[in-house]
Amino acid sequence: MTSQTTPDRPPAGKSDARRRLIRELLLVAGLFAAYKAGRTLSTGRTDEAFRNAARVWDAERALHLPGEGAVQRLLLHSDAVVHTANTYYAAVHFPATALFLVWLYLRRPGHYLWTRRVLAVLTAAALVLHLSFPLAPPRMLDAARLVDTAQVYGPSVYGAAPEADTMANQFAAMPSLHFGWALMLALGMIAATRSRWRALWLLHPLVTLLVVVGTANHYWIDAAVATLLLGAALLLVPRPAPADAAPPVRGLPRPRPAPDAAGHPAPAPVPAGGDR
Repeated sequence: MTSQTTPDRPPAGKSDARRRLIRELLLVAGLFAAYKAGRTLSTGRTDEAFRNAARVWDAERALHLPGEGAVQRLLLHSDAVVHTANTYYAAVHFPATALFLVWLYLRRPGHYLWTRRVLAVLTAAALVLHLSFPLAPPRMLDAARLVDTAQVYGPSVYGAAPEADTMANQFAAMPSLHFGWALMLALGMIAATRSRWRALWLLHPLVTLLVVVGTANHYWIDAAVATLLLGAALLLVPRPAPADAAPPVRGLPRPRPAPDAAGHPAPAPVPAGGDR
C-alpha cells in the first residue's frame, strides 16, 4: 500500500485569527466607505453652506472666541512651518488612526473593540451633522479674510474648485473629524497603556487643533462640536477594563473573614463547587 500524504493545514487557532482579522478589515473599510459615500450626499448645497458659515463666524465673534487668523498668522511667519502644517493636515490624519487601530487590535483587543465602536458612533453622528448642516470652511469665507494655505503653499488634498471636487465634500466642515479622531487616539492610548508619559499623547489633538484652524480648514466651533459628540459616544459605549488591572492569580489563599462584633471568628466560606 502506498501512504497518502495530506497537505499541511494551518492550526485552527491561526485560521480563526485570520478570519477575525479579515472580518475586521472588511468591517472598518465598509464603515469608512459608507461615511465617504454619505458625505457626498450634501454636495450641491453651496448657498446653504455659505449661509451657515456666516452664522458660525458671527456666533464665534459673539462668544468672543479668538480669531482663527491669530493662529494662521503664526504659521505664515515661515514657509517651512506652513508647509509642515499643510502636510500634517494631509498626511497624518488617516495613517495615524489606522496605525492606532492596528496596534490596539494586536496588543489590546478589548480596547480595540471599545475604540472601534466609539469611532463608529462619533463618525456616524458627524455624518448626520454633515448632511443636515453643510458648512463652508473659513478658507472660503470672505469675512474671515484667511489664506487657503494648502492651495498657496501646498500640499493640498482638495480641488481648487469646491463645487467640482468629486473626491471630497469641502462643505462638511462641522464637526472636525480631524480633531475628533485625534482626540480619541490620545484618549485610547492613555487608557490602553501604562507609561507615566502617556498623557503626552494629548499633544496630538492639540497640534491637530492648531493645524486645522491655522490652515483655515475648520472653525474653533467645529472642534468643540467634535468634542461634544465624542463625549456622547464615550458615554454610550462601555469602557474596557483598565490596562493596568492585574488579572486574578489562581492558587493564592483567600483572605480570612473578619470576626463578628463579639470577637468570634466568622465561619469559613463554602467553596463554589460545594464541600469536597
